[in-house]
Amino acid sequence: MKITAIKTAASLGHGMHLWVKIETDEGISGLGECVHGETQAIAIIHHLRKHLIGRDPMQIDALFEEMRRRHVFEGGFAGALITALTGIEIALWDLKGKALGAPIYALLGGKFRDKIRVYADCQIEPDMDRAEIQRVVDDVVERGFTALKIDLDIGAYSERRVSSVDPLFDRFNYTASEREHERMIELVDMVVQAAGKDVAVAADLHTRLDVASAIRLAKALEAYHLLWLEEPVPPENVAAMREVKRSTSTPLCAGENLYLRHGFRDLIVQQAVDIVMPDIPKCGGLSECRKIANLAELYYMPFAPHNVASPIGTMASSHVCASVPNFLVLEFHWLHRDYWTTITTDKVDIIEDGYITVSDRPGIGLELDETVAREHQYPGTTWFE
Repeated sequence: MKITAIKTAASLGHGMHLWVKIETDEGISGLGECVHGETQAIAIIHHLRKHLIGRDPMQIDALFEEMRRRHVFEGGFAGALITALTGIEIALWDLKGKALGAPIYALLGGKFRDKIRVYADCQIEPDMDRAEIQRVVDDVVERGFTALKIDLDIGAYSERRVSSVDPLFDRFNYTASEREHERMIELVDMVVQAAGKDVAVAADLHTRLDVASAIRLAKALEAYHLLWLEEPVPPENVAAMREVKRSTSTPLCAGENLYLRHGFRDLIVQQAVDIVMPDIPKCGGLSECRKIANLAELYYMPFAPHNVASPIGTMASSHVCASVPNFLVLEFHWLHRDYWTTITTDKVDIIEDGYITVSDRPGIGLELDETVAREHQYPGTTWFE
């Protein structure tokens, strides 16, 4: 079997959802999805095609590493090049599973679990009152989720309540003001109270704080027993993240902005977080993220992937989550997007009562409805060319 074509298309969702289709001379094709690569990832995939046409698609790890090393001076360690390779890698896994008549988890060594626990990323806004928050949380709980996440970004409060010309407002400043600090605690308090003891709550800071502000907030939130506090400081400085972790019993989670197992090495080896969060359709793909999970397991760190992908990328991620022992929970970020259930040919929600049953079909186990996906085509892109 040889690769005969590699084609791309892109849809609007949580940003760009880049589809990668790989075709072969035996009529078997595979579909991959990658996120946060934008149009540069499309250009990179088209550039890589000449190195992949005529190759054996079953040699997934070797092809990935060859392409990465071939382009090490063009960014073969992070960013859009790795995301482009991720889309190719996931498509190759889908293709291989179809060729062998096996689900991906079986090719990864089997599964530790049949169902993947999912948490809902909620659209709770900083200026919501207690009743509004209760309605959002009740909707999540009624849909069967046992965990949810909210955003605590500083600046969100300033932009709503302080004029942009006010000298106290500075969108580049990582220091939380007294009002911002207290508002973040108040928001957590309202959400935790609304959720009750049977629903876990995580809070995301999107790298917005400096070390002192992060430590102060994490310590103030200890009484709420959060599932985790996510990316309290920027990801570039592992030592800074470790300082926050050592100062609090609130669990820290990070990793959505890192790439490859190499990018996670210091975070894990220095035990700078309690939970690792790779974005599987962004940072290296299925085989690479399984290696990240295995490295984290050496330090007894749970594996809780970040995920903004469609059902295709989400199910692909679920195969990895099933294949590692230290999986904790997987993100769901399409809570209010109508075409979550229509963008696949099955026309059903893969999430049932807060869990995904890992597909036993060959490959990923889902197919894209191209008619629906194309209704949301990303502006300025071509469709499977």
